[in-house]
Amino acid sequence: MTTAHRLTAALIHTEAQLRALIGEPAAIVCAKITDRLNAATRRYVEQSPFICLATSDAQGRCDVSPRGDPAGFVRILDDRTLLVPERPGNRLADSLRNLLANPRLGLLFIVPGAADTFRVNGRAVITTDAALLAPSAVEGKVPSLGLIVDIEEAYTQCSKAFLRSHLWDPARFVGPGALPTSGEVHRAIQGEGFDAERHDHERAQRYGRREGFY
Repeated sequence: MTTAHRLTAALIHTEAQLRALIGEPAAIVCAKITDRLNAATRRYVEQSPFICLATSDAQGRCDVSPRGDPAGFVRILDDRTLLVPERPGNRLADSLRNLLANPRLGLLFIVPGAADTFRVNGRAVITTDAALLAPSAVEGKVPSLGLIVDIEEAYTQCSKAFLRSHLWDPARFVGPGALPTSGEVHRAIQGEGFDAERHDHERAQRYGRREGFY
């Protein structure tokens, strides 16, 4: 049997096949899924300085993008509505363009040092409402855009992934030089003629001035 044939034979195509392998979720797991925040889960939103934002376009092509700011930057408008401020980025606008085509999104709230995370699935619209965005100002800069998220599902995610990965263990943190710099990645794509050192130096200078942060 060829490798291709072996791979094809090992594929799962139906939920019935999947359930036969992994089983059904426990009742307590299903019971935690709700359509709104509560006094306990609000604390994940209020204390999170970092989220992952998942979107997809009209064809189903997916994107996951990081968002970060001082803790609580995702504002709770009410128990079923969140506001995510949009800060300056690389202008590819993958998430925003996706949301224009498909308003569904997922959010993963991460709190440094905490093993549990908090997930929100729902729908979003893009707003430019200056009055609504004004409380999201940082360093005197009001965001020009924000996402109003209508919550459809909200629930905590168990800690197994963080425990298995030892994510918060400082002994596992990589040191300087363990990963390629942004400039080195560009050089790998564009060729040896790309000045990686200059790129990295100029970017460090911009970041040192917090240029384009807000």
